[in-house]
Amino acid sequence: MIIFLHGEDSFRAKEKLDEIILHYKEVHKSGLNLVYIDANKQEFKDVLDNFKIVSMFAEKKLIILKNVFADKKFQEDFLESIKILKDAKDVVVVFEKEAPDKRSKLFKVLNKEAKCQEFCLLDARGQKIWIKNELEKYGAKIDAMAEDLLLTFVGNNLWRMQNEIKKLADFRGRGLIKKEDVELLVKPKIENDIFLTIDALASKNKKQALELLHKHLENGDNCLYLLSMVAYQFRNLLIIKDLIEKKLPYSEISKKSGLHPFVVKKTYYISNQFSLFQLKKIYRKIFQVDSDVKTGKIDSELALDLLVSEI
Repeated sequence: MIIFLHGEDSFRAKEKLDEIILHYKEVHKSGLNLVYIDANKQEFKDVLDNFKIVSMFAEKKLIILKNVFADKKFQEDFLESIKILKDAKDVVVVFEKEAPDKRSKLFKVLNKEAKCQEFCLLDARGQKIWIKNELEKYGAKIDAMAEDLLLTFVGNNLWRMQNEIKKLADFRGRGLIKKEDVELLVKPKIENDIFLTIDALASKNKKQALELLHKHLENGDNCLYLLSMVAYQFRNLLIIKDLIEKKLPYSEISKKSGLHPFVVKKTYYISNQFSLFQLKKIYRKIFQVDSDVKTGKIDSELALDLLVSEI
């Protein structure tokens, strides 16, 4: 039998692989017939050789194949022997950490001949359910604002999300995780560049601001995610600037802003580079751009460029 695990969500695919291995170990106690083969380091002949070995415990073999789609020769040999693998009593699991090329012959054959499970990236609702279930392992909960911010910072990278949830749960114990906890402990991967982008805008260096944003676009970061991070930073600037205009001392600003002191410290200086009127205008513009992109009125990358040029 062949099992084929693949998809963009490599975290859940790996969880399924671990589940299969754990079940196998519970049934077959010797562990001598659990075999790992990496197509980047071994030949397909190693797979066939393992099939020929007779187990002294009369156990089924479980053969885990990794990186099959990375080696052309391995794929060709695999296709030639697919009937042998499919009809065998032993189990072969083809596990791909990266999403494979669905146009390839091997993918099409496996999709037809194997027991397939594709792990697509979770949508927003699915992510929230996953976060709730993960937090329950630690006896922790998260409020709605903190959850939204966590999703904005981390996105659908469950590998990182698992680490951040553990960090937050360890910090809060069995209490409620709040927005300020996320601001303190979770750093969006592009936070520094976004802050530098805004600093460049404050210095009237739009060229540098665009270069910083386009670096992330070239690396595959989503435009709407970049826009949400720009909105988050300008929101903080607006909060701090409003309190500065009210002539409050720094200690009161830190307390009344509702932001973590670390965020206040980073934001306080740069807020002085904008007037309150400018920040309100920019914040409204960001939401207008966000709405236009989501309703298809404008291309997202063009919208980002126009937003920078108009600030």
